[in-house]
Amino acid sequence: MDIRGFWQLIEEARGSGPEGVAARASAVLARREPGEIVAAQRGLWALMAASYRSSLWAAAYMINGGCSDDGFDYFRGWLILQGRETFERVVADPDALAELPAVRAAVAQGEDLDGEEALSIAWQAHLAATGAELPPRSFSVRYPELDQAWNFDFDDKGEMRRRLPRLAALYGG
Repeated sequence: MDIRGFWQLIEEARGSGPEGVAARASAVLARREPGEIVAAQRGLWALMAASYRSSLWAAAYMINGGCSDDGFDYFRGWLILQGRETFERVVADPDALAELPAVRAAVAQGEDLDGEEALSIAWQAHLAATGAELPPRSFSVRYPELDQAWNFDFDDKGEMRRRLPRLAALYGG
């Protein structure tokens, strides 16, 4: 399964609504051959690498009131669960997050955006299909270097307003 196939899986799971996408994707994937499940894990981590960007990390930091390494993984998992169109738009322009209804709802409710469950779609599917965890070393991820132009203190509200103005306005920055 390539990235396109992984996106098709996510879109199929999203067809029943925005809640429970990861669980539905795992259930659909569990009906496939083990090799395809392992390939889905590689597709997921290719998307994780594609979204490993300083500007997106800054946006996640603002939205979630801080963002550790794991927190950034979970945020990108949430972003993947929003679907391909949203993912691609936000990776290209993290400030576009301010336009998303889910982000606006999170602001109103004081919630973080976290999709940790997205990171285990293939793991859960493989376990359900075979009774075993994903094979060791069945995938690897190589993250790109972070953009040093974004190497500043994300608590610097002025810099965040300059770089992510729509998000800063939404979050009172």
